[in-house]
Amino acid sequence: MTETLVVRLSSIARAMRAMLGAPDYERYLEHVRDIHPECNPMSIDQFVRDRMHDRYSRPGNRCC
Repeated sequence: MTETLVVRLSSIARAMRAMLGAPDYERYLEHVRDIHPECNPMSIDQFVRDRMHDRYSRPGNRCC
C-alpha cells in the first residue's frame, strides 16, 4: 500500500513540475543512462541553468 502511495505521489509531483515548466532532472538522468551511456550527465546545477536558458532565450516564448 505504501509503495502505491509513493508511486502515485511521484507521478503527481512529476505532473506538477511539468505543468509549472520545472525541469525534471531525474528523467534527464534516466535518458542519459539509457540512451547515451557513454556520456557523463550534467550536474543538477548545470542542467537547471541549461533548461532555463533554453526556455527564456527563445523570442516569442514569453509574455513580456
